[in-house]
Amino acid sequence: MSIWRDFLVAVISALRRPDEQSLARERRRAVERLAEETIRREQRPTDPPE
Repeated sequence: MSIWRDFLVAVISALRRPDEQSLARERRRAVERLAEETIRREQRPTDPPE
């Protein structure tokens, strides 16, 4: 019985791994977008005080 359990765990792990990788890629993209937006906001020319 433990062979089948190990097999099922391996199959489930193999199926879940791509989801975890795609989530990690999406998180990385979100952080990059946030960084780019923050950099753009900081580089925006400011009006001199009057």
